[in-house]
Amino acid sequence: MRFMILLKADQHSEAGEMPDEKLLTEMGRFNDELIKAGVMLAGEGLHPSSRGARVHFDKSGNVHVIDGPFAETKELLAGFWIWQLRSKEEAIAWVKRVPMPMKSGEAEIEIRQIFDMDDFGDAMTPELREQEARQRAALSG
Repeated sequence: MRFMILLKADQHSEAGEMPDEKLLTEMGRFNDELIKAGVMLAGEGLHPSSRGARVHFDKSGNVHVIDGPFAETKELLAGFWIWQLRSKEEAIAWVKRVPMPMKSGEAEIEIRQIFDMDDFGDAMTPELREQEARQRAALSG
């Protein structure tokens, strides 16, 4: 199973404050552990929402672009990992070991399982499975 691990932003990350050397060192060690264990597939930090945008699609088919920053810090992301694990419980165990990532001294990390092709049942036709396989091959090569 693949999981996306979502690190929620705080007022410091949204202000563009960069992590210090201590945190970067601790995160580097933690990421090394994840890689050595065969868990980590990807992981990145995100710039604050002031450098981003949201694209809203309404019922009429209109598309609206809203530039950041966005007001609700607790709804924003500061970074993510993608991990390959056997269960949500294993993901929770790894998340409990994450070095404190936020300057505020509080952090929230969300764990979400990523869909696999089999999760879509009969809607994932042989043609769609072939397309998915081609796309994954193109991304990895």
